[in-house]
Order: sequence, then structure tokens, then C-alpha cells
Amino acid sequence: MSNIVESDYLIIGAGIIGLAIAKELHLRYPERRIIVLEKESKVAEHSSGRNSGVLHAGFYYTANSLKAKFTRDGNRILTKYCDDNNLRINKCHKVVVASDEKELEGIYELERRGKVNGVNVRIIDEEELATIEPNAKTYKKALYSPDTSTVDPVEITTHVFNDMQSKGVQFYFKEGYHQKIDDHTVESTLGNRYHANKIINCAGLYADKIARDYGYSEDYVIIPFKGIYLKYTKEDKPIKTNIYPVPNLNNPFLGVHYTVTVDNIIKIGPTAIPAFWRENYKGLSRFSFSELLTILRYETKLFLNNSFNFRSLAYEELHKYNKKYFVSLATKMVKQIDVDGFNQWSKPGIRAQLLNIKTLELLQDFVVEGDTKTVHVLNAVSPAFTSSFPFAKWVVDHYIEKDEV
Repeated sequence: MSNIVESDYLIIGAGIIGLAIAKELHLRYPERRIIVLEKESKVAEHSSGRNSGVLHAGFYYTANSLKAKFTRDGNRILTKYCDDNNLRINKCHKVVVASDEKELEGIYELERRGKVNGVNVRIIDEEELATIEPNAKTYKKALYSPDTSTVDPVEITTHVFNDMQSKGVQFYFKEGYHQKIDDHTVESTLGNRYHANKIINCAGLYADKIARDYGYSEDYVIIPFKGIYLKYTKEDKPIKTNIYPVPNLNNPFLGVHYTVTVDNIIKIGPTAIPAFWRENYKGLSRFSFSELLTILRYETKLFLNNSFNFRSLAYEELHKYNKKYFVSLATKMVKQIDVDGFNQWSKPGIRAQLLNIKTLELLQDFVVEGDTKTVHVLNAVSPAFTSSFPFAKWVVDHYIEKDEV
């Protein structure tokens, strides 16, 4: 048996959430030893490096939600982080457009949420919309978010990693969590043992499995959804601003929209296609039969009970594999665009979406469970990247520091 590696804090997962928590812990306790275990060969291999790259403003979420506060604050903090560290940021803004009278009500509801949350948003008419994004099309009114930007999530995550490594945080790559030995000790996939005063589970797609080893996530399971974007590859740039539809606020997905990346590439998406295993990125890569059975069991329940209109969601999302249909959803929001320009699929991402197995409800807010020994970040879905720094501060305040005072 190998020697036990001792630390004050052991973080499982080197995505943006794990790194942001490491950053916050090091800021408060620079003398303490922090170790990060990561099963991949580098940071940001999953959601942290496969998301849209949008720094959201925070107007979608109800005022009493963690997402509302952390997205608003995270937008400001990450914008400053990019500016201070010369990281790329495209301050391209965002408009939300309506297609009819009913969606116009949604525009006003988003404005109301934004104002309550202290977010810089306002209603604009068609004339002003034409000055912000000449190609956008709306019904009477639109919502304008001047603080929405796009960034390179891999660049930011890598920058945080380099900063933390230079300050003494230790990273062990290609070495993931294997099993619990006791409340303070884990065994890695390489057979090494790590003992820590506090274990912090930021394992994303596998956070619920690790949490169950410690008596948590009893009411939850992660159901993966696959997100893919379609890129516009022609030389012209017919759109300069992010254009979104009015979303269905009863589910956590924002609908097909236009994103202008940090490289000024236009893309539409994403899909939210139910995946069949947790890392179901392409073909049979990383296939897991046990995960397939578990996910099919819960998705069958969702289908039979039609929870949050899962049947129509599943049909709609599977229909998006038809590129012509997928593009047609986006063309409704613009005056003109060459549909043949959308011909390159992006790298797929998987959303680690938490499901309450008792209520069959998709959790829309952040969910964290834990005690004096372990902390488990169970639901850190979009806009978790935008929210990561203030969310990490909240986790340390409420689940780590309060136990040590």
C-alpha cells in the first residue's frame, strides 16, 4: 500500500468550480495545503471547457435564487478578471427577442426579474434594436443586456490553474476518485490514498455518485443532457450581438440562440438532447452499461409521467439532429442570414443536470450538501461558469469556514 498523502483540503475535480474553490481557500488560508485530484490529463476537459463561453448577466432567475445573485456578481467579477489579466473578452452584449404577444409578456417578466436582481437590463423598441443589432427581428419590444459578454472558458480555467499551481496548490492529473476509505480519506484510481481535514467534491458529472458514498445525494441523481452548437463558417459576419429567444422559464434550458464567440465566430444552439450515459460525447466513447440502465430508468419515468413536459422536450430535442430544422429555429430571430453558412458542428458538451428522484423535478438552482467533514457540489449547471467565483466564496463561507470558526 502506498503512503497516505496528507492535506488540509482535498478537492475532487479540476473544473472551474473546483479551481474557484481552491482559489478562494488559498486566498483565505495561504499557509494550508490544498490538493486537487483530476481524472483527466488537464483542466476543463468537461463542462468547464465545453460551455458556450457566455458571461451571463443574471436576469433569467427568480430573485430569491442563488443563481440570480451569483450570476449578477460573477459577471462583474469575471469581466474584471479578464480585463486585469489580459484574457480575451468580447463585450458583444445581448438581446432577447419576442415572436408574438405571448412572448412579449416573457420579455417584461425577464425585465422584472433583472431589475429585482439589480441587473443592468432594459426594454427597447424595434427602432433601438436596429441600432444595437440591425439583423435582429422582434415583435414590438426586445430586452437589451449591455453587460453580457463572451469569453474563452478554457483560457480562463487554465489561467486560474496556472495561478494556483504557482502559489503551491498541488494537482494530481490522470488520478480520479475511486472509493471512500473513511470520512477523511479517499483512494484514487491509481490506488493512492489521500487524507484531508475536509474533502470537497466538485466532480461534475459524477458528483452525485461520490456524494452517495458519504450519505448525501439520497434524493438526487444526475441526468446528462448533450449540448451541441452549429457554427457559421462563411466569411461575412451577419450578426455582432448575442440574440436569444424568450425561454420557457419552467425548464432550465434557454432555447436555440445566436452566440458571437470571443473569436467573433457565430454559432447557433445548443441542443439539450437527453444523453444515454454520463460522458456520451461521441459514438460509444466512454460507454457505461450501468449508467445506460440507470438513465433509461429515470428517463422512462420522466416520459411516462411527462414531468416538466419531458415528452415534448425529448421529441423537440431529437428533432434538432435534423440540421435544416435546427437552423430554422434560429432564422426566426433574424431578418436575413445564409442558412448554408451553418455547416460545422461544435465539440459536444454534457450538462450534469440534477434530478430529484422523488418529485421528478429538474433542479434549476445550485445544490450543495455536506457536513464538517465533506462538501458535495451536486448541481452546478449553467450559468455555473459565470457564477463560479462568487459561488466558490459562498461554499467556503457556508460549508467550510463556519465549521472551523
